[in-house]
Amino acid sequence: MTDTHTVYLGLGSNLGDKAANITLAVQHIEEQIGHVVRQSALYVSEPWGFESENNFVNAVVRCETALSPHKLLRATQRIERQMGRKQKSLDGVYHDRIIDIDILLYDDLTIDTPTLKIPHPLMQQRDFVMIPLGEIQD
Repeated sequence: MTDTHTVYLGLGSNLGDKAANITLAVQHIEEQIGHVVRQSALYVSEPWGFESENNFVNAVVRCETALSPHKLLRATQRIERQMGRKQKSLDGVYHDRIIDIDILLYDDLTIDTPTLKIPHPLMQQRDFVMIPLGEIQD
């Protein structure tokens, strides 16, 4: 039997039909990452870390996955690309995006590599993460 891990993913969209983008991302997560156990309500937030006229719709999902942390990262990035995201934010420079999927928590692991940091290092500073996360955490 495969070990399953509990992960929390933060979702955000500020382009197009934002609520539909979140719904589609959750469907992709279910298909490519693992069973989505819980999903928060949708929250509207202003852009964080950059200027844009487009507000975000955000949510957090709890998911059970057999993927390792690095395979999970690759899967979230693949979903972003499949949904039309062209560029990732680099060096703290953020852009409007159709979908953003952040790994917030993975079991009780702490990972600090150049490509992956768990828990997400900025989540405590973001109400649009902490409020929906608190809604669905046990």
